[in-house]
Amino acid sequence: MKTYLYPKREEWADLTQRPVQKLDQLRAGVQQTFDLVQQRGDAALIELAAKFDKATLQNVWVTDKEVAAAVPQVAQELKDAIELAYNNISRFHEAQREPVQQLETMPGVTCWRKSVAIQKVGLYIPGGSAPLFSTLLMLGIPAQIAGCQEIVLATPPSADGSINATILYTAHRLGIKRILKAGGAQAIAALAFGTETVPAVDKIFGPGNQYVTAAKQMVTQMGVAIDMPAGPSEVLVIADDSADADFVAADLLSQAEHGPDSQVVFVSNSEKQLLNVQAAVAEQVAKLPRQTVAQQALDNSVGVVVRSLDEALAFSNLYAPEHLILSVAEPEVLAEGVTQAGSVFMGHFSPESVGDYASGTNHTLPTNGYARNYSGVSLDSFVKKITFQQLTREGLERIGPAVETMAEAEGLHAHKNAVTIRLTKI
Repeated sequence: MKTYLYPKREEWADLTQRPVQKLDQLRAGVQQTFDLVQQRGDAALIELAAKFDKATLQNVWVTDKEVAAAVPQVAQELKDAIELAYNNISRFHEAQREPVQQLETMPGVTCWRKSVAIQKVGLYIPGGSAPLFSTLLMLGIPAQIAGCQEIVLATPPSADGSINATILYTAHRLGIKRILKAGGAQAIAALAFGTETVPAVDKIFGPGNQYVTAAKQMVTQMGVAIDMPAGPSEVLVIADDSADADFVAADLLSQAEHGPDSQVVFVSNSEKQLLNVQAAVAEQVAKLPRQTVAQQALDNSVGVVVRSLDEALAFSNLYAPEHLILSVAEPEVLAEGVTQAGSVFMGHFSPESVGDYASGTNHTLPTNGYARNYSGVSLDSFVKKITFQQLTREGLERIGPAVETMAEAEGLHAHKNAVTIRLTKI
């Protein structure tokens, strides 16, 4: 990691920059994929699977037979772990239900708000070297709890045309039956626009590579919602001298191994701790199966020493990390000042990995500084909030004159008349 000792505050903004994503350069290619899928539908998906995934597909959908064959391939130990995660994630998201509360804002005027599920949602789950079945849990469970009527899962096939067995088992556990063999921008196009067999959805969820990210951003201009702008994974760790350098190094590397464009940031009030963590990172990264990927991410990463934990927190709030780990003696005190982060992990025994898999919180979080204005995925992500109001005769008599006055002041006389015509007939 690049290291900086006691940088001036005016230098912080430069230190919080992410690796540049060149999404604009991808748009022309993504648009070509969009056009092809819109013109040729399923045939385009089959053609693009051959081009990008080296897979020969006869059908773009996973069959019941494929699912049945996948279930016994998953070890019981992993099934038990998935079940534990399923239960914790379910409990956490079930608690986010909001009861309908009717409020009489004045006599005879009653207002309330109701959560209604988004009807059709698409879940994109990356495959490749790290098939993210955990993300399927994070997206599929709240979609179920919300009551979404149609859930379509899209995930890229392997070269032999198969889908990762653990992803299929997880989909089976969730009761998701529509599983599309499609990855990349073509999967986003199929979910957004539909084909002869793929239903167009109302909202698309899930992470992906730079092409998926660009495609998701583009479909928002075409009437399709997405969960959030998302980019490479990231973590910021604040540590004082009470932290175990091995723990901190492991936390940094757990994010660095996601991809070469991931970023990890270490901030401390101790030069000694910075040296200890650097040594621990060097020792641990050499043993990782994904060493090359992690090392590339470390090249984009920084270690910063500041004068106090208050300064460390101020630096973190400026960076607005996807994941924030408070590896300090009194994390509860420091946590009170967190204003910009996707998810926070407090203390020496709360590795970010538990949130990625099984604690219950959702790991689909805003990256690239979007924690300043976006929340992570939750039950709310899968519902719309619809407001209702109902007035009695008395209520209209009480509120009507104020509405008439306001409408006339804005020059909207038909608005005024909608009230006046009722008041004259009461």
